[in-house]
Amino acid sequence: SDGVAGDHGHDRLGTRANLSLKIEYIESLHTAVIFIACIGPYALIATGYTMVYGVLRMINFAHGEVFMSGPYTAYFVAAWFYRSGFLNAQPILCLAVIFLVSMSISVTIAFFLERIAYRPLRGAPRLIPLITAIGASFFLQYLFRGLYGSSFQAYPDIAMLEGHWMIGGIRILKFQAVVIVAAIVLMYALYSFVMKSRIGKAIRSVSEDKEASALMGIDVDRTIRLVFVIGGIMAGIAAVAWGLFFRQVSFFVGFIPGIKAFTAAVRLILRPAP
Repeated sequence: SDGVAGDHGHDRLGTRANLSLKIEYIESLHTAVIFIACIGPYALIATGYTMVYGVLRMINFAHGEVFMSGPYTAYFVAAWFYRSGFLNAQPILCLAVIFLVSMSISVTIAFFLERIAYRPLRGAPRLIPLITAIGASFFLQYLFRGLYGSSFQAYPDIAMLEGHWMIGGIRILKFQAVVIVAAIVLMYALYSFVMKSRIGKAIRSVSEDKEASALMGIDVDRTIRLVFVIGGIMAGIAAVAWGLFFRQVSFFVGFIPGIKAFTAAVRLILRPAP
């Protein structure tokens, strides 16, 4: 009887050990999901740094403010939709409009930033565009502070994105899933665009040699302008994803994510466009 009791005791210990390992495994996967959802917006911001550096060999320190401009403006659209009840009545349509507003503002800021601040300095020593980018960053910060105020604004809750899904025992919040899927799809789409389209080939050519590209008939100014537009699109989408994940926006919200994305670009992917 003592032997049987001992066997049962070992079985219970083994079952508890297996259960503990399973719980730790599920918790690790849940932590990984949160981590991937957090870095999704940073990855999209980092593409803007990478593409500009790959083509112009300059660090666009104002890219964080390009990121900030989109969700800060789109917040007022989201708040209006929420107050009118339209946000929860037609959430997909409202999200599409919010994303379009954010992208449009970020693209507009990126376009004029290149046209006004960077294009006249294209042949200047590399330190001058760097100082200009820092100055443009402060200018945009305080421009939007003057337009929208200095207080934090909180994105409204969207009923469709509340709650969670259970996938393989892993609890995934709905807005986390949206952020992860959007980041993966956009990164793949950008890679395919750069590697397979004619415009992408032109971007890679300009990245390698601007003079030779011009001799081959490529409009270098148009290509560089398009790089800033693409960076603005990615920043605008990343910004709304940021708003869905972290909820709050302000005139200063682009600074810290911009520094973190820049660090990621330096450490991992800061190289000429492929």
